[in-house]
Parts: sequence; C-alpha cells; structure tokens
Amino acid sequence: MRGFEVVDQIKAEVDKACGRPVVSCADILAVAARDSVVALGGPTWKVRLGRRDSTTARRTLADSVIPSASSDLPALINNFKNQGLNKRDLVALSGDNTIRLSQCAIFRNRIYNATNIDPAFAKERRLTCPRIGGNINLAPFDPMPGRFDTAYFKNLVKKRGLLTSDQALFNGGSTDKIVKSYSLNPEAFWDDFAKSMIKMGNIKPLTGKKGQIRVDCRKAN
Repeated sequence: MRGFEVVDQIKAEVDKACGRPVVSCADILAVAARDSVVALGGPTWKVRLGRRDSTTARRTLADSVIPSASSDLPALINNFKNQGLNKRDLVALSGDNTIRLSQCAIFRNRIYNATNIDPAFAKERRLTCPRIGGNINLAPFDPMPGRFDTAYFKNLVKKRGLLTSDQALFNGGSTDKIVKSYSLNPEAFWDDFAKSMIKMGNIKPLTGKKGQIRVDCRKAN
C-alpha cells in the first residue's frame, strides 16, 4: 500500500499522546480515511470508534474479497452483496476513485482492447502506458485527482472509465441511473457516499476482547 508511512506517523503520535498503544490501527485508518476525504473537499461522516486489530490479517485474504479491476457488473454486485452492501453502495463507494491513481499494468488491457471506451481517452492514456513496459506508471481516474468531486462519474458517462470495473458501472446495466444521477448531483453522491462509508465501517468489526491493539500497524503483535 502506497503512503502507509503516513499511518505509521499518525500511530506514533497517537501512542505518544496516550502514553501507550490504546487506539487501534483500524480506528486510525477509519478516521484518516474520513479526514482525507474532507481535506480534499468531500463530505464528512461520524466514525464509530472502538475497533480492535486483527491477529490474522493477510494480504492474500484481503485480495480475495476485493473486486478485480477486470470485474463485470454482476461480479461487482455479487461481491458487494456478500459484504452486506447493495448496488447504491457499490456505485457510491467506487466514487472514491476520484482521488486515486492506478498503475499501467492494471488498466493496459482496457486502453488497448476495450470497445466501450472513448478513443481519444484511450489514446491519451497510451502515452504513458505502452503495450510493453511502464507497468508501474501511474494515471488518475479523472482529470482532477486532487479533489473529491463527481468528475469520476462524468468520465464514466463519457466512456472514460480507467478500469474495466469502472466502466462496468455505466455500460447499459442496472447501475447506469445511479452513475448518471451522481454525475449531475454532487450532493446526492456525497450523502450516499457518507452513508455507505458508515455501512462499510460496520462490516464485522472486532470489538471488546477480540483481536488486539497493534504496536506496529504493519504486523500483528
């Protein structure tokens, strides 16, 4: 995960202020996610605290439940349904790609082989993502990655989704209307995004005596 050193810094300051590790890395990440969105012009929401950290968390396990960049709409809907989230949650939470970047290796196939893509957009992305090499070259999901806005959804309407899983949200399927409404109404997106973040934050949290408070967020104690 790029930028995790920021979490390390936050953890160090929180532990220093508290005198010992009493705030979990899970809570720190949840608050940092909220505050990052706010700092970039997005909505705020109330973060429920009291989570504890897992003793068994593994990257392979996380990767197994995170949708693939090549997922189609049915796969995306099913993936979110398995976590207790619906289609509106899927579209709203995908909107956080507006402040993200992706590596060339992940979107290469789409910009060279997809048919549901704006030709001018594909040509632009190919400038920094050749057929061979440049795997870690980065590209934004929308023209203004430093701002939490609705440009991501406007891009989807124009067939400028960077990943296959992005454009799947607006490709003649059941989520088209939600994408269109968000592209036209920032307030609706912000309201739903905040609600969906709260729902996602409440997915099987460890509380009470379960789990642990990690000393180092990068590994179990």
